[in-house]
Amino acid sequence: MRFRRSLALVAVALVVWAVGPLALLLALGSLAVPRVRRWLRPTWRVVAGWTASVAVLVGVVVLLPDGFLPIPPGIGSLATPRYVGSPATPQPIDLRVPQHPRLAVNGTSAMHNDGWSTDAYAGPGPLGESPSVDTAWYGGQECATLAFDAQGRLIALCGNISGPVLHVLDPETMRAQDTLELPARRDNGNDKLPWENLCGGSYFFLDDQDRAVTATTERAIVAVTTADGRGEPDLTIQTSYDLSGDVPEDDCLIALMPDWDGRIWFGTEDGRVGFVDPGTGKVRLLELGEEIANSFSVGEDGGVYVVTVEALYKLGVDPAGRPTVRWRTIYDRGTEQKDGQLSRGSGTTPTILPSGLVAITDNADPKMNVQFYTVHGGDLVCQQTVFEDGESASDNSLVAVGPSGVVVENNYGYTGPLRTVLGRATPGGFARVDVVDGDCGVVWTNDQVAPTSVAKVSLANGLVYAYTKRRSLLGVNAWYFTAIDARTGRTAFSVRTGIGSMFNNHYSAVTLGPDGSAYVATLTGMVRIRDRERSS
Repeated sequence: MRFRRSLALVAVALVVWAVGPLALLLALGSLAVPRVRRWLRPTWRVVAGWTASVAVLVGVVVLLPDGFLPIPPGIGSLATPRYVGSPATPQPIDLRVPQHPRLAVNGTSAMHNDGWSTDAYAGPGPLGESPSVDTAWYGGQECATLAFDAQGRLIALCGNISGPVLHVLDPETMRAQDTLELPARRDNGNDKLPWENLCGGSYFFLDDQDRAVTATTERAIVAVTTADGRGEPDLTIQTSYDLSGDVPEDDCLIALMPDWDGRIWFGTEDGRVGFVDPGTGKVRLLELGEEIANSFSVGEDGGVYVVTVEALYKLGVDPAGRPTVRWRTIYDRGTEQKDGQLSRGSGTTPTILPSGLVAITDNADPKMNVQFYTVHGGDLVCQQTVFEDGESASDNSLVAVGPSGVVVENNYGYTGPLRTVLGRATPGGFARVDVVDGDCGVVWTNDQVAPTSVAKVSLANGLVYAYTKRRSLLGVNAWYFTAIDARTGRTAFSVRTGIGSMFNNHYSAVTLGPDGSAYVATLTGMVRIRDRERSS
């Protein structure tokens, strides 16, 4: 009797593992039958054994250091494909981005890769040749922004329930080699949920001295060394700039970037912008009075590009050394904050292009537009509507794929982690928009669903990489790393990274490493995707 019962339970567990939530619901529904309940009624020894096993498992997870365990897998392993498509053939893109003298090497310095925020890597990414997937479990911690130091180690700005944390991570194992706890999250009256709160824990940059420069929740900017004198991992605050006398307590720092002369520019949630002179520590401030919810970009001419919920700005420094507005151009911010956005307005960091244009999206109804402005005067060159009526919104940066071309991602409908459970997905979609002879046009569209992916492009491969989600009638939450041909819009391949909400990336970026690996942070850890090693 006991053997048959155990065998039945094992069979049910295998079916649930293979098929997913639907099988689990059917199994639980069978408990409504009295005869089944009587047959499965466990003894106290069985209950005690299961309770002890769960307690031991939870203890191991809590006590082991970050990254020593993989992200726990979900159910439904056989209900969705592990790999779709075929290996891609490299089709390089000619896009040259100047090296910012105050940032680490392009592609290693910040969430959007460089001073222009192109989200473009000069080097390769996975081609889909028998790709392997490795994961690391960090518990309730998401590392939204990644960079690479001079030794190729990952520098990660992460967030947990209490606040932001800096890590140095081994790029192979993704385990923490050093950790710095930053000031805890505080209530500044913005009424935002923890996963929507961008205050002092979303953006940082790695400077030309290998220091992680980040804002804190205490309205300070800190420069943190990432290695000691011997090159070993070491996170130590080297310099701190206190802005609490300039930024009120009910405001907070959102983003920061250096200009070409080394001034550290910052933006606050309530629309204060300014810079710190690292030589003197002096703060200069300018009140825009419009909410800021994104990072910003910097040009070689000293221009600093900021998008608020109402307008696109180009800022600079006047002859007296004060921040000033060089130009301001308003855009259509729509009638409401759409599902999938963290603010009512453009959700994109401005992207500077080699053709002398700067690109953003607006928030127009019923469709948003991809817009291109001149960098010198802020004049609108052209705009192009994208996606479907009532289903278009973006809260991630545009990806530069040519001198006058960008790829935009549709984030409409994503309201939080619960929006993608039980096999559900958002409307999704990608589109490439180019400017040709002063006119905008859609080059291609793709129906892949990336609820909140910060997509990137490999210029060496010509592939746009995104983190995507498949719809499943069986309720399986399968997440994928997907490559799209930047020229044609065809999906080259998708490799499954994991199943379950623990694999939701929730606005964190796709990051390509110096060795061609791809990293994606999730709500509970990190995923690494790489091609198989070729034999020599």
